[in-house]
Amino acid sequence: MAIETNKSIALLIDAENISPRYIEIIIDEANKYGKINYRRVYGDWTTDNLKTWKDKVNEFALTPVQQYAYTQGKNVSDFTLIIDAMDILYSNKVDSFCLVTSDSDFTKLVTRLREDDMFVFGMGESKTPISLVNSCESFAYLDKMLADTKEEKEKSTSGKKKTVKKAPSSKTESSITPLERIETELKNIIESNQEDDGWAYWSIVANLLQKKFPGFHPRNYGPNIRPITFFKQHKDFSVKIDNKVAYIKIKQ
Repeated sequence: MAIETNKSIALLIDAENISPRYIEIIIDEANKYGKINYRRVYGDWTTDNLKTWKDKVNEFALTPVQQYAYTQGKNVSDFTLIIDAMDILYSNKVDSFCLVTSDSDFTKLVTRLREDDMFVFGMGESKTPISLVNSCESFAYLDKMLADTKEEKEKSTSGKKKTVKKAPSSKTESSITPLERIETELKNIIESNQEDDGWAYWSIVANLLQKKFPGFHPRNYGPNIRPITFFKQHKDFSVKIDNKVAYIKIKQ
């Protein structure tokens, strides 16, 4: 699942919904897609709730956008972020948006941006409602990425073999699609696009799988590896490389 790396990006972060502990991961992930033209983070900066965000604002050159909470219980920064997103859209200075939030209220904004041919990718925690995840063209689960980063650091420090992470508990609210459904859909995609010999172009299959499940990544289920490597290790699939072109098929 190749990533285009030449995009002009507006990075918009809902600070009232996302922890600052993810900021380094957020910046690194956004940079994979291209150049970050806007770095805005939204919230009521007069409250103690965002105190931990303030140091990160300077460190990562973020622009804090202030919005007072005129009514208790209302997340008014949502409206400010939406207005800013539309202003940026009409400025014609970017071709992509990165929305960092776990709030499903932004689903309509994502669909509206995509109607204007914007590439929209999202980041949030596993609790993010599936409606927001599927409205994006790509979605990264920050808590999964942070856990993987911590395990990599522990592995390099201790030299111990990395353990496979457990799948989300049924008691935990999560929008991560069960692996069984991913496997079933992958088989359907392969069957619909295979040649007479049963092999299908991985680039076509991967693109269709990403469109079906924007939040899919092997790290959601264990190892932080490339999807093609993930399925190569799977008992139900075979993968081959021929003249630098990758193919995948269902094992008989």
